[in-house]
Amino acid sequence: MANLEHLALLRKGAVKWLEWRTAHLQIEPDLSEANLREANLRGANFQDVNLRRADLCKTKLITANLSRADLIAANLYEAELIDADLSYTNLIGAVLRGADLRGADLSYANCVGADLRGANLRGAELNEANLRRTDLSEANLIEVNLSNATLSSSNLHEAELVGAHLYKVDLHKANLREAHVSGVYAFAANLNEACLYRADLSWGNFSKATCVGADFEGANLRGANLSKANLSNANLLGADLFGANLNRVNLQGATMPDGIIHY
Repeated sequence: MANLEHLALLRKGAVKWLEWRTAHLQIEPDLSEANLREANLRGANFQDVNLRRADLCKTKLITANLSRADLIAANLYEAELIDADLSYTNLIGAVLRGADLRGADLSYANCVGADLRGANLRGAELNEANLRRTDLSEANLIEVNLSNATLSSSNLHEAELVGAHLYKVDLHKANLREAHVSGVYAFAANLNEACLYRADLSWGNFSKATCVGADFEGANLRGANLSKANLSNANLLGADLFGANLNRVNLQGATMPDGIIHY
């Protein structure tokens, strides 16, 4: 439960809260399970704060500092987190459905099992973030940086990833069914056993990507760079490879667009 003294200080406003935190740097505030629903906490300093299971539904946290905060199982449904600092934050099992995270910094954040369905993460920084088993279906991930991030077994069904930076991203067994992934930079990405059924991967750079056993059935790969990629045992049935760069691609055992298995 939240420390009542800490909660009372916060309710005096972001300015009073900041003054108190600045004067008491040695104290790590406890706001666990606090009801902060729809509060205006714009620019507030929650660095290292315990917000575990806190209710932050529709709360304004624009430009707030939540770095290294404990937000395990917190409710951030439709919260406003534009340009917020969530680096190194623990968001395991948190609900961020429909949240506005445009331009937010989630680098190194732990988001395992978090609900980010329909969230707006356009231009967000997710470098080295742990997003295993995260639900990002229908999320806006346009131009995000997911370099070296882990998204194994995550759900990205119909997500928007246009122009995203996916350098060495781990998408092992991820669901990218009907996702929009055009123009991405996915050099050396791990797409082993990923589902990319009818996904739009046109003009993306997948050079040296590993896509062993991946499902590309009906996918749009027009103009994609697949040079030196490993597509062994992949399913390319009905895929559009017009203008794709297939230089030195490993297609051993892959099912080609016409249904013929490549040997």
